[in-house]
Amino acid sequence: MVKRYTCVWALSILLCCSAMGQTSFKGLEHLFTEPRHYMCYYSSLSPVIDGDIEEDVWSNAAWTDFFKDIEGDKKPDPYLKTRVKMLWNDSCLFIAAELEEPHVWANLSKRDQVIFHDNDFEIFIDPDNNTHQYFEIEVNALNTIFDLFLSKPYRNNSGALISWDAPGLKSAVRVSGTINQPDDTDKGWTVEMAIPFKAVTIGNETRVPEEGDLWRVNFSRVEWDCDVKNGKYRKKRGGDGRELSEHNWVWSPQGIVNMHYPERWGYVQFSRGKGSSFSLPYGERQRRYLWLAYYRQRAYFEKNRRYAPTLKDLGIHPDFWLGDKLNRLTMTASTRQFCVSVDSEGSESIEINEDGLVQVIKTRQ
Repeated sequence: MVKRYTCVWALSILLCCSAMGQTSFKGLEHLFTEPRHYMCYYSSLSPVIDGDIEEDVWSNAAWTDFFKDIEGDKKPDPYLKTRVKMLWNDSCLFIAAELEEPHVWANLSKRDQVIFHDNDFEIFIDPDNNTHQYFEIEVNALNTIFDLFLSKPYRNNSGALISWDAPGLKSAVRVSGTINQPDDTDKGWTVEMAIPFKAVTIGNETRVPEEGDLWRVNFSRVEWDCDVKNGKYRKKRGGDGRELSEHNWVWSPQGIVNMHYPERWGYVQFSRGKGSSFSLPYGERQRRYLWLAYYRQRAYFEKNRRYAPTLKDLGIHPDFWLGDKLNRLTMTASTRQFCVSVDSEGSESIEINEDGLVQVIKTRQ
């Protein structure tokens, strides 16, 4: 009899958790599509940073998938192709990008001008995978750099530190065709960068990736629709006289027109072995439920001007299954703060707060 009731209890928990999985994410599906991933392999040879991505060393790196619209499948695929390669050694992350472009143009030539007012290529890096203290580097076809550091995303009442310059950064651009010449047709432009690990390390000791380390990374391309007037490229304008909005094309779709959702960036996994394959840690799957609570809390705050006191108020059941493990969410909250944690037997405890800071707390015994 005891065994029978135990089975019934387990089944009821399973059914309840399954229902939670089906309903709790409703309306937020665009923020929970699977991010793309890339295996970044170690190279004993360093590419020469000159914009030539046909160099032999790059033959050891695979291309990413072609970029998609920032909103993913909600929008048509980009009409121009963009893709990226990556390698690393003991000092740098190397990036090669190929941008198809029949009309290469750029105007901005001073460092830290807002480069996305030109067509540009952008890199976003969160080495700690906690959505805080991350880095952004933008470049146009003139190889003008706009690099900045963010302590946390703009949505969390933060600003960018534009005075930060990536120490030791090397970059080069090569144009296949001409630049700022509307009377011909170009093939495109390539970007090559070496980003020192010391440039994207917080603290005194440079953190070099170890085997299997996972970074959150995304790449973006800003593309403006243009006309030619008086022999020069001009951004197209709508009937109201305003410039048309830019296109935002990315490696891993954000699901929202905002690059500053680091939890939506792709996964880059570092490896010294060419044959190794990508493996998503269990904790990354658990984090989806932390982000569910975070998004629901932000929506609740927008409506009620305070955070919800319980998970029930957010329509979230505390228990859910991932694989063969039962997980539990717990939350503490006040009117202006909250903390949600996820635990399962034998796994690390992970928590998120009202600023979207994700931290691994401990290992359960």
